[in-house]
Amino acid sequence: MTEGNIVLRLCGRLGGSYIGKGPMKLCHLVAPTTSTGFLLGAFVLTTGCSTNPSQEDLVHNDLHSRLNETRVAEYHEPRSSREIVTLVKKAKRSGRAVSISGGRHAMGGQQFGEGTIHLNLLRYNQVISLDPERGLVTVESGIQWPELIEWLLSHQEGRQKQWGIRQKQTGADRLSIGGALSANIHGRGLTLKPMVGDVESFTLVDAEGEVRHCSREDNAELFRLVIGGYGLFGVIAEVTLRLSPRQKLIRKVEVVDLDDVPTRVEERIQGGYLYGDYQFKTDEGANDFLRRGVFSFYKPVGDDVPESEDKKRLDAERWVELYKMAHTDKPRAFGLYTQYYMSTDGQIYWTDTHQLSEYEPGHDGAIDQLLGARAPGSLMICEYYVSRSKLPEFVKRMGAILIETEANLIYGTVRFIDKDDETFLAWAREPFACTVINLRVTHDEGGIEAAKRRFRAVTDLVLDMDGSYFLTYHRWATKEQVLRAYPQFPEFIRRKLSYDPDERFQSEWYRHYRKMFADQE
Repeated sequence: MTEGNIVLRLCGRLGGSYIGKGPMKLCHLVAPTTSTGFLLGAFVLTTGCSTNPSQEDLVHNDLHSRLNETRVAEYHEPRSSREIVTLVKKAKRSGRAVSISGGRHAMGGQQFGEGTIHLNLLRYNQVISLDPERGLVTVESGIQWPELIEWLLSHQEGRQKQWGIRQKQTGADRLSIGGALSANIHGRGLTLKPMVGDVESFTLVDAEGEVRHCSREDNAELFRLVIGGYGLFGVIAEVTLRLSPRQKLIRKVEVVDLDDVPTRVEERIQGGYLYGDYQFKTDEGANDFLRRGVFSFYKPVGDDVPESEDKKRLDAERWVELYKMAHTDKPRAFGLYTQYYMSTDGQIYWTDTHQLSEYEPGHDGAIDQLLGARAPGSLMICEYYVSRSKLPEFVKRMGAILIETEANLIYGTVRFIDKDDETFLAWAREPFACTVINLRVTHDEGGIEAAKRRFRAVTDLVLDMDGSYFLTYHRWATKEQVLRAYPQFPEFIRRKLSYDPDERFQSEWYRHYRKMFADQE
């Protein structure tokens, strides 16, 4: 696919997102500002989106697990920082708490709080400026990755030196930049820190409704607390991101054994590869369950290397087919997945657009029917981190737990993260191997309890191996597990109360941990 076609595809995808109950179409008005930047104006045409929402509009949930249904007291879609300030000050006067959402992909209840004034930031989505000399772009925090990538492509067309994003979450595209900071996300870079490494600065609307500039020099403690702080210190408003030069990459694909992964990763890093991940076999009936997988790596090539004319890609239709097959015929799903990826060996991509991922939510009902499920279900994700040398042992022992507990593993991958030495609630304490598992969870009492036992068992395993886990996906870890992975968590709560003594910013995630650590204040 050519870059022009990618832009058209991105533009088309922008027309299909939703805010509240109505479809949203974004229309861009672009005007140059100075020789060092651009301004983007945007207006939004909506239908069915009311400033006085119905009772139905006040009930919200995350997109993936759908296990966090929450009724808020008020629902707002601010379009400017001034509106955000006004709403926070309104909440302060009325003594109400505020919750904040973007793309709504986090599964732990971080976006919503029962009875809160809820701010959905997806209309707060303009690009403010681009500094083409320093490679910095300033955006409003509600902007999502496809919007930002498309804007950068269109506004640098014809320039000899172009900039692109460093990393984004994988598996889905329609996630907000504010959410990426709040969870301190990661992508599939081989030598990249989590998201904090890509942030130059941001502005924060705090509990008093004041706007604070946060960077490594200004309000440095807030900078460390807010990134990875899950929206508990204020509303992230404008964000300045560090970009990287756009480069062409060649994809190299191979099928390898799990035991060879740590060595192969180091070889690829030394060989100059920038991105990569490992997708392992999820067929629990196979002798090589989790122990064999597809390794894809991306290495820079010269700008004169032409893009692949007939680039193979996993479009939405084929993605849905594989998704369903991963539930019903795992051996065939892995075979087709492997065949597809091997067919892309040698294709040429760009550092930014190769990170886009086709994802079509809303197929769980069909999966329920295919499986004859006793109740609705969905995928729940968790990420586990161990030293790279311990990866094979961890995955093998994890596999034994999944088989013993009769878990239904649908998808799994391994990525590689550099150490985060900046954020307060850092999860990447060292250069980790990150193992991502997606388990099918049935939404009834028995299904939820079984899922808790499985995730807790794997969490115990990773902690026994001096590893950690991601707080983003669920609230099922025990207090002991939280403290082993994040011994600084009680102090994190105390810092939250220091900056926000009235607990203006709340969520169901926060309320859960506030209660858990109430005896340690």
